[in-house]
Amino acid sequence: KGLRSPQESVNDLSPIESFRIPTKEELRELHEEPTDPQAQQEIINSIEEVYFSNDSFDIVKYELERLPPVLSLQELEEYRDKLKQQQAAVSKKVADLILEKQPAYVEELERVTSLQTGLQLAAVICTNGRRHLNIAKEGFTQTSLGLLANQRKRQLLIGLLKSLRTIKTLQRTDVRLSEMLEEEDYPGAIQLCLECQKAASTFKHYSCISELNSKLQDTLEQIEEQLDVALSKICKNFDINHYTKVQQAYRLLGKTQTAMDQLHMHFTQAIHNTVFQVVLGYVELCAGNTDTKFQKLQYKDLCTHITSDSYIPCLADLCKALWEVMLSYYRTMQWHENYDQDEAAVVSSDGNNVVGTEENSFDRNYIKKKLEHGLSRIWQDVQLKVKTYLLGTDLSNFKYDDFIFVLDVISRLMQVGEEFCGSKSEVLQESIRKQSVNYFKTYHRTRLEELRMFLENETWELCPVKSSFSILQLHEFKFLEQSRSPSVSPSKQPASAISSAGTLFEQYCNGGNPFEIQADSKDDETEDVLASNGYESDEQEKSAYQEYDSDSDVPEELKRDYVDEQTGDAPIKSVSRETLRSRKRSDYNLNKVNAPILTNTTLNVIRLVGKYMQMMNILKPIAFDVIHFMSQLFDYYLYAVYTFFGRNDTFESTGLGLSSSRLRTTLNRIQESLIDLEVSADPSGTLTAAEEKKEKVPSPHLSHLVVLTSGNSLYGLAERVVATESLVFLSEQFEFLQPHLDAVMPAAKKPFLQQFYSQTVSTASELRKPVYWIVAAKAIDYEQMLLLMANVKWDVKEIMSQHNVYVDALLKEFEEFNRRLNDVSKRVRIPLPVSNILWEHCIRLANRTLVEGYANVKKCSNEGRALMQLDFQQFLMKLEKLTDIRPIPDKEFVETYIKAYYLTENDMECWIKEHREYSTKQLTNLVNICLGTYINKKARQKLLATIDDIDRPKR
Repeated sequence: KGLRSPQESVNDLSPIESFRIPTKEELRELHEEPTDPQAQQEIINSIEEVYFSNDSFDIVKYELERLPPVLSLQELEEYRDKLKQQQAAVSKKVADLILEKQPAYVEELERVTSLQTGLQLAAVICTNGRRHLNIAKEGFTQTSLGLLANQRKRQLLIGLLKSLRTIKTLQRTDVRLSEMLEEEDYPGAIQLCLECQKAASTFKHYSCISELNSKLQDTLEQIEEQLDVALSKICKNFDINHYTKVQQAYRLLGKTQTAMDQLHMHFTQAIHNTVFQVVLGYVELCAGNTDTKFQKLQYKDLCTHITSDSYIPCLADLCKALWEVMLSYYRTMQWHENYDQDEAAVVSSDGNNVVGTEENSFDRNYIKKKLEHGLSRIWQDVQLKVKTYLLGTDLSNFKYDDFIFVLDVISRLMQVGEEFCGSKSEVLQESIRKQSVNYFKTYHRTRLEELRMFLENETWELCPVKSSFSILQLHEFKFLEQSRSPSVSPSKQPASAISSAGTLFEQYCNGGNPFEIQADSKDDETEDVLASNGYESDEQEKSAYQEYDSDSDVPEELKRDYVDEQTGDAPIKSVSRETLRSRKRSDYNLNKVNAPILTNTTLNVIRLVGKYMQMMNILKPIAFDVIHFMSQLFDYYLYAVYTFFGRNDTFESTGLGLSSSRLRTTLNRIQESLIDLEVSADPSGTLTAAEEKKEKVPSPHLSHLVVLTSGNSLYGLAERVVATESLVFLSEQFEFLQPHLDAVMPAAKKPFLQQFYSQTVSTASELRKPVYWIVAAKAIDYEQMLLLMANVKWDVKEIMSQHNVYVDALLKEFEEFNRRLNDVSKRVRIPLPVSNILWEHCIRLANRTLVEGYANVKKCSNEGRALMQLDFQQFLMKLEKLTDIRPIPDKEFVETYIKAYYLTENDMECWIKEHREYSTKQLTNLVNICLGTYINKKARQKLLATIDDIDRPKR
């Protein structure tokens, strides 16, 4: 029904409060009404329910609405009487209820009155209490407790002030942190930041501090980022103070292991960025425009844009930059080794904090292993970057010095790798081996063609060098002596020289770079190998012999004039060329007694050998290929000298053993493996044949300027001496170099080197015999001697005391030969072995001619045999005055043949079997002329059959 106000509630007490006393009439009516309770209850029950609905029910309105449309007074009165009865019943019922509750009401009213009195008393007591409390408050509490409250408030405010000052300091910390970061004081900045964070956690109940705390956290993260950047700077330029600060900072953060992981990542990134920037710089420089397309290329593609001109400086800069990275890593490891030692010393002196010590030990071990593992990783990255650069350009058309420089740089880089992490640099070796083999094949092919050209233009004039000449004085062999020379640039020193001064890292730890391009070049060096001719200041002439490539530009005639002038005595500058030439012939022997005999071509071959050895020394994996190519240079020179001066089928067929079987085998091998005998290639040939042909060289042809048919020059003896002795000199240089070659030759290939020396190099001196045999065969007119001997009568009856004319004629030939030999020796020094071989050949041929002459005799007596001995003794006696050769060659050959005339039949048969050095004709003559008159036909036939049996295997 909803809440009602207190007033409304009071109004509800209407049955009591609005009770009124009934009027007389009402009382009468009440009395008139039946007093039967049951009847009265029935009347109450007959009251419509709507009258009991709610207080706001409008009775009048209700009853009026119920009136019928047509009013009847009687019905109305009846209905009114009914309503009155109902009202009277209700009133009576109410009155009865009131009367029934009257005692209780009176009792309750008394209680309310009593309660009111008690409440009035309590109000008086409270009023008195408040009055007394006010008196106490004013008199004591307000004053004393006020003092205490003020004191407490003061204390709180002091604490607040302190907190506010701390907060103010914290608020200003970011400025100081920025300053410390600019000063690169990372440990201080982190220490300050951590202290600020600790202080901020104390005041976290302030709202402003919560913001500051997050700001400090951001600052700490920012410091870590800057610390990471600072760590990355270590990779290119290690600074010990800088790195110490960074490590202290990471230790404060408790992130030393993370720092090491980051450091390795930075080193890897530094290698990539460094090589990319170096190569990009050169590519953009050569491109000559500001096009940014190169920056988007991969490193591998970028390397292919490097030009030949910029290849070497770029490689040097690349290696210099990578050296800086590796040096930084090396110094980082050094720092940690020193730090570990210091830390270990501190721990041993103070062993209190066991837990902290164990944790630090674990960190140190982790860092040590990480650094050691990182060595090979970083070197592998370096190798791959340099390999990509190396293989990005075709080096086959590079100049020799440029390619040697590339090899030198890579060799130095491999040395760095070995010292850095003990690596054998297989990646680098394989890549440079590919480039080297590719380059060297092209280079060697060109050099062989040049050698052929030099040999075909060579006039075999003497190249005048000092008697003290050594190949070590040539530029190309400087590398063999550099370990002894203090002035040699570091990049040119062999590893053995470096090791005495410590490793490269120790040597360049405090500055410098092993890959610096040295300013000292070949132009600054001097070769003091040429003989003095009074024109030392003429550098242009001298350079013709000092530079390998220059000979190809100098005409042969100029070179010959130059050689002739060089052989003269040292005149004043105004002396004419004719005077020089005249002096040359008169006093050459005095000045050039011990000077080596060699030609420009020999010198060029020696220089080439030096260049090949340089390459081999730097790049040992291709040592076998290089030595094989070096052997081809010697083979071709040997073959050329033989072809020009020693090949003569007529003398080869004499069977005199002029060419040893070893020499013939060597010449055949050279001809099969190196000489291209075909004039034009067969187009139908296989690819393999074409490849083999490509590696062969056409046989050289002697220059038309060299005359070998003139008797006055002893059939080109001077040229022959220069040719053969220059070959012997070349073989001696190869012998000298054998230990160096043997040291770099792979063990599996050493038999090739030994075979080359035993079967080829050592045969050089054997070439003298066939070369000088040709001179000996033509220098003396043996045919004329045979004719003179044929005119002698050998069937004389008395012993003669005078020798025959042919002996004088032969001796005269020998004297003429000796004179011409002396003439030649004024042009070219004739070494004693050459002189001996020439005399030996001539004497041997003369003696064999004597035997041949004696074998042509038709009739001969015993006195005739005596005359033969007389002639031969006269020849020997005079000959011994002309030559120092002892014993006289083939002396027994003649004497044995002459004495065989006195043998009996039985002795003759044994003698024939023992002396197979004589020809069938010579033996047959012995049988027919000597024994023919003493033995019968059957015996003679038997001896002739014996001779035929001996001769059959020869055929």
